[in-house]
Amino acid sequence: MFKPNKQQILIGIAVLAVLVTGVLIWAKPNAGSVLSLLNMGVGVDQIAKDSVDYLNKNVLQQGQTAELVSATKESGVVKMKIKIGGNTYDSYATLDGKLLFPEAFTISPTATAQTNTPPAQTAVVTSDTVTKVEKTMLDAYVVSSCPFGLQMQRALYNAVKTVPSLANYVKVRYIGSISGDKTIAMHGEEEAREDERQICIREEQQDKYWSYVGCYMQKTAGTSAGGMPYGDTKTCQAAAGIDVAKLNSCMTDPNRMLKYAKEDFDLNTKYSVTGSPTLVLNGSVIDETSFGGRSANGIGKIICSSSTTPPSFCQDAQLSTDQAATSFSLTYAGAGATGATANCAPTVQ
Repeated sequence: MFKPNKQQILIGIAVLAVLVTGVLIWAKPNAGSVLSLLNMGVGVDQIAKDSVDYLNKNVLQQGQTAELVSATKESGVVKMKIKIGGNTYDSYATLDGKLLFPEAFTISPTATAQTNTPPAQTAVVTSDTVTKVEKTMLDAYVVSSCPFGLQMQRALYNAVKTVPSLANYVKVRYIGSISGDKTIAMHGEEEAREDERQICIREEQQDKYWSYVGCYMQKTAGTSAGGMPYGDTKTCQAAAGIDVAKLNSCMTDPNRMLKYAKEDFDLNTKYSVTGSPTLVLNGSVIDETSFGGRSANGIGKIICSSSTTPPSFCQDAQLSTDQAATSFSLTYAGAGATGATANCAPTVQ
């Protein structure tokens, strides 16, 4: 029989206490900036991220770290899996972000009759099992408003900015589907249009892609109807020197934009990609945590360790080992550098 040790019990009590008393903390507007953000109508992933950040900054003792494993919308609440030490806890938050609570009791008598079985997953490649090839290629699948997709793009951008030749070994692809003459994204219309914009820049103005993305990730310009933040595309198009007429032409031409997007979306299906981010190295899904996580150095390790003849930069490149910040951030790393294994997944309606 499993018998929790004293440390595990104390950690569990700490998590339980903060979640149960979340409403009391909310009653004090100055108690913490994280919880005050929860009432701004942000999305599921942001609520979960802010909850974990609050635990790390205000509750857990030094040496203990809470890590977000996953977040979904379920039965009208946000369901979060939070890992502390070797234990994973199910926790919940109301969609308005005002209440946090640690446990839910199923009262529907039909709940036990559920027969849905998740699809079988192929083995994920790690640094110990990676196969070396002559020309390695890393594809990162994201959506443009996901805090953790932005984290991965930030790690990639920092790596490419530090070692420009790395751009030849990495490509950002997007998660979605096509309906009529438009694409559908995980977090709604605003995100879908930005995904299309980034796809068109990637395909037709490739030399400006990283400059645009590097700018776009820095700060928000607003919040979509679905509660997800979005960046300042107009400012960043100008800063990156984007040919706006060419970009607009691409986005309104289904023979171009939809063709490019379909290639990404078909690969989504091929590799069973659902979460943002997902990394696919030479046709195999990989676990970035075994290479150094979501950091510029981790990206470099993936490329170098999977190459039969490592590129010259593998010898002396000084890439940051800091985990990239999640969501929109003016800096590469910082307080938002949590969620090293978390991703955004389609919510359950």
